Amino acid sequence: MMRLLRAIFTALLPILAALPLAAQNAATLLADQISVASTGALEARGNVEAFFEGTRLSASGIVYDPGTDRIIFEGPILIRLSDGTVFTADQADLGPRLENGLLLGARMVLDRQLQFAANQIKRSEGRYTELKTVVATSCQVCAGVAPLWEIRAANVTHDQTERLLYFSDAVFRIRGIPLFWLPWMRMPDPTLKRATGFLIPSLRSTDLLGVGLKTPYFIPIGDDRDLTITPYISPLTTTIEARYRQAFRTGKIEVNGALTQDELRPGQTRGYIFTTGQFDMPRDFLLRFGIQAASDEGYLLDYGHSAVDRLGNFVNFSRFREDFITLGRLTAYQGLLPDITTESTPPVLGNARFERRLRPELVGGLLRYGAEIEGHIRPFETGGTSRDVARIGLSGMWQDSYLFGAGVIAEADAGLTLDAYDTFDDPVNEGFLARVQPKAMLTLRWPLIRSAASGGTDVLEPVAAIAWSESIGGTPVNEDGTRSELDSGNLFALSHFAGQDRMETGPRLAFGSTWTHSDPNGWSGRLTVGQIRRIEDPADFSTTSGLSGLSSNWLIAGQIALPLGLTFDGRALLSEDGIFGKSEGRIGWTSRKLDLSAGYVWLDADPDEDRLQDIAEWAFDLDYRINRVWTLDLNGRYDLAADRPATAGATIGWNNECVSVELSASRRYVYSTTVSSSTDLSLEIGLNGFSAGRSGTTTSRVCTN
Repeated sequence: MMRLLRAIFTALLPILAALPLAAQNAATLLADQISVASTGALEARGNVEAFFEGTRLSASGIVYDPGTDRIIFEGPILIRLSDGTVFTADQADLGPRLENGLLLGARMVLDRQLQFAANQIKRSEGRYTELKTVVATSCQVCAGVAPLWEIRAANVTHDQTERLLYFSDAVFRIRGIPLFWLPWMRMPDPTLKRATGFLIPSLRSTDLLGVGLKTPYFIPIGDDRDLTITPYISPLTTTIEARYRQAFRTGKIEVNGALTQDELRPGQTRGYIFTTGQFDMPRDFLLRFGIQAASDEGYLLDYGHSAVDRLGNFVNFSRFREDFITLGRLTAYQGLLPDITTESTPPVLGNARFERRLRPELVGGLLRYGAEIEGHIRPFETGGTSRDVARIGLSGMWQDSYLFGAGVIAEADAGLTLDAYDTFDDPVNEGFLARVQPKAMLTLRWPLIRSAASGGTDVLEPVAAIAWSESIGGTPVNEDGTRSELDSGNLFALSHFAGQDRMETGPRLAFGSTWTHSDPNGWSGRLTVGQIRRIEDPADFSTTSGLSGLSSNWLIAGQIALPLGLTFDGRALLSEDGIFGKSEGRIGWTSRKLDLSAGYVWLDADPDEDRLQDIAEWAFDLDYRINRVWTLDLNGRYDLAADRPATAGATIGWNNECVSVELSASRRYVYSTTVSSSTDLSLEIGLNGFSAGRSGTTTSRVCTN
């Protein structure tokens, strides 16, 4: 008989009319054959399917008893709930709504990964699933072979509403071998993203702290906030770590911190706190803030939280619109290394800036004008510099561009800056001063394009920029322009100082050329060469910046991208004597199984940049996907100038459908009196089926005969 829906409903009409009201508003039934006994019992055979409010059931046959208002299903039985939960059974006794009843010889699968086998499964209240004599695992089950892991329990209850699993008399096994017993435990099912309970623990071993265990415990505090508490216990430390997160209608905050008692500094309470936040404010303002503090200079490195050499506390606000910008920032620094002084880095910096943009119809182009307030504050230091500086500045800049018939592009810039400085607590530079800085620049570009018959394209763009500026009035202390260097981003800039305290004066010429190639065979390249010539020597540039003297160093920068994912890029500064100064290079290779990058940097010694020795460093990072389950990550840094390693690390991971394992080893080489070298070993093991939420992808094993 054809399984046509119209025929089925026609056959069922007289039957449904005789059924109780409860059954009339129950499930929809489809089958190949339907018959009714003299007692009123309904029997259906052949490809039986029943539907009710998202629940779908398939069976070989059913018998409906109007006296008990129950439906007996004959296996094999497959039930799919609206939330994705799947049941299989040999036999089932269910109510007319398919929500409550008993399944024998049954299995339950949650979120397509966590499976339960039970002697019987009982559904009640449309919410609870009770399993008896249970085996639970997310591993591939192969005949005759115990799964990688399993939990055997006398009883398991699944709360479908709360999405929680309750185990009683549970034994955890690996390859069939009992490992430990738990009288009771509660765990989230795989569909629940946030649930109170333990997260994946990690085992950590270091030279400084010994072997320790981290056991994070997650506590959701409503839908908008949560708290994670992580005890860290080892023979040499007792530490409590915590993370608090909260989401608001207009923003979010996150707080991370720790408190420690250890043997590294006996009798001291050590710790740190990092806080970040971001909020949307009225009138399109954005507020961001951050708090960073540590008990001592070595704590963050000792416990692997961070390798920064200074901490920054800040509050800033901003508003960006098409025609104006408003910015404000207040920052306070805490140095963690002895060579970071208040002379080189003021502890407290404040800045506020407003800029308006418009296009004047009279002269055309783009006009930008604005105001800026800035302050640097240092606490008083005996025997050192305690200099506080305040600045207010007004500026205006006009820009326009022109295209000539030969394809030459001319760009014109002209502007004026007025600054007022007041310096305190500095006997040499104390007092008020003002200055006026007019400036102008003309840039000529001539892009030349050639298309080859093969489809490749070459663009050669010679550039020359003639600039002039002057500083009339006093000369303030250089606070924000001490770290400048020549690169492809500022080769043709009007000023090559990083900040506002200094401006190049007199006429100067920047010239160079950029060549760009694009090939249809899959490779491309770019090369930039240029230099700056001056009449006046800007004495405030450091010797290794590449910008000092009447002639700057030659800038050579380029990138190459080759087929098969291979890339090269580099930058170097070449002196007039043919000696390379600051240099850096990187090579990368990306393929289906491999991500490889290696970099090199060279920096000459320069006391003006607080660098007393040459720096030559090589770094690499390798991510290799060995096969479907194994991954390898290697990374390291080597100090070539000192001929000694800086860091080294390796991580090997194994991941399949039910288990993830990550073993990491790292070594930090420290040559300092404040912190020590250490080796760090870490092991993390996760049962994928019990993770709160699912992230990434897993690989399922295949059973073999």
